[in-house]
Amino acid sequence: MAKIPKKVIERIQSGIKRFHPVLLSAKSRDVGESDTVTIITDILAEVFGFDKYSEITSEYAIRGTYCDLAIKLDGTLQLLLEVKAVGLELKDNHVKQAVDYAANQGIDWVVLTNGLIWRVYKISFSKPIDQELVLEFDFCALSTRNSKDIESVFLLCKEGWARSVLGEYHTQKQALNRFHIAGLILTDPLLQVIRRELKRISPDVKVDIDDIRNVISTEVLKRDVVQGEEADAAKRKVARSSSKQLRSRKKGSNPAPAETNERTTSVPPPSPSVETEK
Repeated sequence: MAKIPKKVIERIQSGIKRFHPVLLSAKSRDVGESDTVTIITDILAEVFGFDKYSEITSEYAIRGTYCDLAIKLDGTLQLLLEVKAVGLELKDNHVKQAVDYAANQGIDWVVLTNGLIWRVYKISFSKPIDQELVLEFDFCALSTRNSKDIESVFLLCKEGWARSVLGEYHTQKQALNRFHIAGLILTDPLLQVIRRELKRISPDVKVDIDDIRNVISTEVLKRDVVQGEEADAAKRKVARSSSKQLRSRKKGSNPAPAETNERTTSVPPPSPSVETEK
């Protein structure tokens, strides 16, 4: 992650201290959604650094419906926020409405929050529209002394947004996705390496790649990383990447020169007359 400016760190730390008691008090009083939106607006301004009057928009209309808050930078919508009452537990169906808002507007990022819990989703414009939970944190569990907590908040800050750190974080998280790693482990090149190392340990034992794959997928890895939709999608992505790399290598390899070309370009030995002249 990019280095966080000192003034931003100080603003985040100050904001965490200020809004901890505000949110806990609001929860104890069981304030409604409109009052929660007011608190969220202040957090967006005082912690995340957005201008309350020019960059934070409330009740943004999209095709006749409204999302609670939106962030606009340089006049362009960047982020939609769906806010629920601070005492309401966030559920899966809550994000569907926010995702529909984003899909209608072509926006990549959505936040679902009740002030305490913040969930950041990346929208996938596939058919059907889908979303991926990229980041989640409990605001009242944040520590001003924990660098990871500061980094989590910075991902949503105006300064972080300008550097596209949220997108970079998502890319890195995808690269370290447990389904992708499991898919890579079960590919033939890695299984060949494991087979080679096993033969070093037990040189007299015949080890088959399919046997290794079966042991890894049934006894080593958890079932949820090798079975199911996410696992299958990861395997397809790994396979596409491997095929693309293989095609690139084949395309970049130089074919061996033809035999006729070798005869044509070969240099004849010097003639005796040249030697005499020397």
